[in-house]
Amino acid sequence: MTVVFYLSAAVAVISTALMITRENAIHALLYMVLSLFSVAVIFFVLGAPFAAALEVIIYAGAIMVLFVFVIMMLAPGAHRTEESLGRPGLSAFVVPGVIALVLVGEITWVVFSGSLGPASGASVAPDQVGAALFGRYLSAVEMASLLLLAGLVGAYHLARRDPAREDEGGERS
Repeated sequence: MTVVFYLSAAVAVISTALMITRENAIHALLYMVLSLFSVAVIFFVLGAPFAAALEVIIYAGAIMVLFVFVIMMLAPGAHRTEESLGRPGLSAFVVPGVIALVLVGEITWVVFSGSLGPASGASVAPDQVGAALFGRYLSAVEMASLLLLAGLVGAYHLARRDPAREDEGGERS
């Protein structure tokens, strides 16, 4: 399980670095999903299968949908035509494909090796996670939700178009 932990950590670091360096927002989101899946594998190996499931459901699912909606709202590439973008070559799929294959291989090995569960034997139950989130960490959870809301409102205001300025043909400031 130590090998799976370190491989997942490497996948998380590499995919996060690639996420930060991508110019295309959708490519960055795909790298972020890969990073979140690898963090879920790390949670599982460390003995928190419920936290791993929450990582996949909430972050890789719901938060990514929210990010896609924000990207659609911002329309970062709306002024570019499909011809100017061109089609990505095969080399554009090599790095993400290799990283994803490493992660799929890890998950397959953990499932079929018969060593499901944490290496230490300790496990975190769902009721313990709920008690911690609604007890000791309630203020942190609420601050995180307010931060996401502030980011969404800020993205809306940054992307908002002023119809009067667009009619004049002027640039946004």
